[in-house]
Amino acid sequence: MAGNLEGKTIVVVDDDPDIVTAITASLADSGATIRTAGDGAAASKITDESDPDLLILDIMLPGKSGFLVLEKLRRTKPRGSKPRVIIITGNEGRRHRQYADALGVDAYLTKPFRMERLVELTEKLLAG
Repeated sequence: MAGNLEGKTIVVVDDDPDIVTAITASLADSGATIRTAGDGAAASKITDESDPDLLILDIMLPGKSGFLVLEKLRRTKPRGSKPRVIIITGNEGRRHRQYADALGVDAYLTKPFRMERLVELTEKLLAG
């Protein structure tokens, strides 16, 4: 992946610092700028203040859920526009997946997931 995402910005949102560290380490040589948030309020602030290319978003976050972040984002940046969204969640419920799909997520990964799969999806969504 070395450098093929130069000029792209990725926001990683998860309340588990180990997951944030693993994802940022996996994307470190991509060339992308990586920003992180540990809760929904911080994620909303980052997406309000910047124009990221990709949002890697956990659903279950303290304070403001990932769904609330995504709902707010979709009011200002509709489906098909930046940022692309990958949901990462420990919740295997079908209703969560259906709601995420209705909000226009690009990919949905259930924890634990293979980091290679996340990197692959990131490259696919941000290529060209």
